[in-house]
Amino acid sequence: MKLWVGLGNPGAKYAGNRHNIGFMALDRIAADHGFSGWKRGFQGLVAEGRLGPDKVLLLKPETFMNLSGQSVGEAMRFHKLTPADVMVFHDELDLAPGRIRLKQGGGHAGHNGLRSIHAHIGEAYGRVRLGIGHPGHKDAVAAYVLHDFAKADQDWLDDLLRGISDGAADLVAGDGTRFLNAVNARLAPPPRERKAPPEGKAPAAAPAPEPEPAKSPLQRLAEKFR
Repeated sequence: MKLWVGLGNPGAKYAGNRHNIGFMALDRIAADHGFSGWKRGFQGLVAEGRLGPDKVLLLKPETFMNLSGQSVGEAMRFHKLTPADVMVFHDELDLAPGRIRLKQGGGHAGHNGLRSIHAHIGEAYGRVRLGIGHPGHKDAVAAYVLHDFAKADQDWLDDLLRGISDGAADLVAGDGTRFLNAVNARLAPPPRERKAPPEGKAPAAAPAPEPEPAKSPLQRLAEKFR
């Protein structure tokens, strides 16, 4: 079994916040892949399902962000999992909006949710870092992450979440490259093919080449002696 954790804060007040993009990612995966309904467990909400042959437990801690590790540690111990079985989806200030990166182990970079998880299970778990951009000054960070995504963000946000769901089976199988390719295919789809003309209508003809300018008598005479 794998444990996938989305970070965020519980309640309708926070549902659309940038800080809750981890919750949003798990909601999309659960809806698209036929997971069980969300139910309470491990100080959070859990849903169970399969991605390919792998059983996955989705967990949205309801301890609030700063205490996320309590919920993660409880679920991990109950199912006798190791940190290597855990993948955490979280917001990332140091990535531009819509960018995504994978990371295994390492520091928490000041993220309070990751800091709490570090304290309870160590640092050797995986992370899916979901870019939300930076407000420009550290004093503005708290208000920024606890504010809803703007309307202008909705298109890339929806593409990002759908791409995560598209590649979820590759991620759980350990193929990070294919997972990221699935996400990027949503964010940067290939150019559309040129549309065929409506039935019964001939395609537009290519423009005729321009006629060459007429040659002067002197030019025609010079060509005879080349």
